[in-house]
Amino acid sequence: MTSPIYLKVNGVDHSIVADQNTPLLYILRNDLQLMGTRFGCGLGLCGACSVLIDGKKIHSCDVPLWDCVGKNIQTIEGIGTPDNLHALQQAFIDEQAAQCGYCVSGILISAKALLDQNPNPTESEIREALDRNLCRCGTHNRFVKAIEKVVAMGRGS
Repeated sequence: MTSPIYLKVNGVDHSIVADQNTPLLYILRNDLQLMGTRFGCGLGLCGACSVLIDGKKIHSCDVPLWDCVGKNIQTIEGIGTPDNLHALQQAFIDEQAAQCGYCVSGILISAKALLDQNPNPTESEIREALDRNLCRCGTHNRFVKAIEKVVAMGRGS
C-alpha cells in the first residue's frame, strides 16, 4: 500500500496517496483540480507546466512527488485571485499579452520567479527568463512589454 505524501500547495497542506514517482503536474491537475498548470510536452521543455517550488521555477511534468515533500509549491492559482490580481496578471490583461492562453500560466510563473529574484530586470534579462517558455501564438513581445510595465510601476514581487 502506498503511504500518503504531504504537500503544501498555495499555502494549503494536502495529503496525497499516489506513487512517489508520479509527476507533480498530474497531482496538481488530477487530484487537486488546479487546472491552471498545463500539460505541454511532458518532457520539461516547453514551460507550460511551470510552478514555483520554494520560489524557484521548475517544470512540474518532470518532478516526482518525492522531490516536493516539505517544500512550498505555488501554482498560478496561488499568485492572485479574480478579485485581487497580481500585478503581472493585470499587466498581461492590459497589454493583451495572451492569445490562446495555453502558455500564459507558465510564462507568468517564469516572470514572477524573475521579478522575485530581480525586481528591476533589463529587457534582455526578461527575454532570457522567458526563453524556455514556448508560445505558438508568437506573443513574446507582448509578454515582455507587460513585464516591463510591472517593473516600471515597481510592483515586481
